[in-house]
Amino acid sequence: MNSTIPTVDDLRAAARRIEGAAHRTPVLTCAALDDLSGARLFFKCENFQKAGAFKFRGACNAVMALTDDEARHGVLTHSSGNHAAALALAAARRGIPARIVMPENSSRAKIRAAEAYGGRITFCAPTLSARETTATRIHEETGAVMIHPYDNFFVIAGHGTVALEFLDQQPDLDAMIAPVSGGGLLSGIAIGVSAASPGMEVCGAEPEQADDAARSLREGTLQAARPGETIADGLRASLCERTFSILRQREVKIITVSESEIVQAMLLVWERMKIVIEPSSSVVLAAVLKEKEHFRGRRVGIVLTGGNVDLEKLPWTK
Repeated sequence: MNSTIPTVDDLRAAARRIEGAAHRTPVLTCAALDDLSGARLFFKCENFQKAGAFKFRGACNAVMALTDDEARHGVLTHSSGNHAAALALAAARRGIPARIVMPENSSRAKIRAAEAYGGRITFCAPTLSARETTATRIHEETGAVMIHPYDNFFVIAGHGTVALEFLDQQPDLDAMIAPVSGGGLLSGIAIGVSAASPGMEVCGAEPEQADDAARSLREGTLQAARPGETIADGLRASLCERTFSILRQREVKIITVSESEIVQAMLLVWERMKIVIEPSSSVVLAAVLKEKEHFRGRRVGIVLTGGNVDLEKLPWTK
C-alpha cells in the first residue's frame, strides 16, 4: 500500500472512490484581498470539507481502498487533529473502528471532533517518537491498519483530488499554493498540477518556526524539525522521504512566514471573507502577502485547508 508514488491516474481513481462522500468545495474570491496582494486570488475552501478540513479526502480514500480482510480490525493513526477527525469519520462511514493517537497538547476543538466521530483516542507525549511508539503498540495489540497522516499512497492520492477539482473549477490559474507540514497535500497537488497543467507554479507555505520543508529542499536532504512551537498546530510535522522526493522532483517553491504574519492573515480572512479558517490555513495568504512582487498580477489559487478552531483561544484575543 505504501511503497510507491501516486500518478495522476491514481488521483483520478481517488476522485471516483470518494465521490459522494467528500464535498466538492467552493472557490471564493475577495476583491479586498486582491487589492491587498496585487494579485487575483481564488480561494479553494476546504474548511467546508467533511470534518472541517481537506484531510477527509485522503482518509476517506485510504479507508475505502482497504479490502474487507484488511479493514476487519479497523484503522489506526497518530495525528494532532484534523487527520484524526477525518479518519474517525471515514471509518464510521465504513462501519469499522478508528484508533487515534493524539499528542496531549492537541487542540481541544480537534480532540472533541475526533471523539464526536467515534475515534478511540489514546494520548501521548507531544513528540514524534512518542506518537510512533504508541501507535506501534496499539497496532500490535489490535491488528488495526495504520493510515499514516501523509506517508501513505492512498492518502496522498486522495489529497491530490483538491488540485484536480480546483483546476476543473478554475482552469486558468498561474500558480497554486498550499500549506506544507508532512507534505501529503502539497505532494498530491504537485502531482495533479504537473499532469493537468504542467506550466503552473506550485508553492508551499510554512511557519518560520516549523520550516523543515524549506530547509530540506534548500539543502537537498531531509532536515529535522526545529524544537519550538507555532500557532499553526497542523503544520508541526516534518516531510518524509516520499513527500520530500515528490516536492523536490517537481521543484516546489516554499515560502516561510512569521507567527505575526500568520495571525494577521487569519484575521484578514475572517474579517474580509466572513469565513472561519484555522492558523494552518492562513499561512498561504500570509505567504502571498509576504511575496507580493512574486505573485503580483498573477491568478493565484489558494488552498484554505481547514476551519477547525478552538473558539475559546482565538490568537487575537487575550
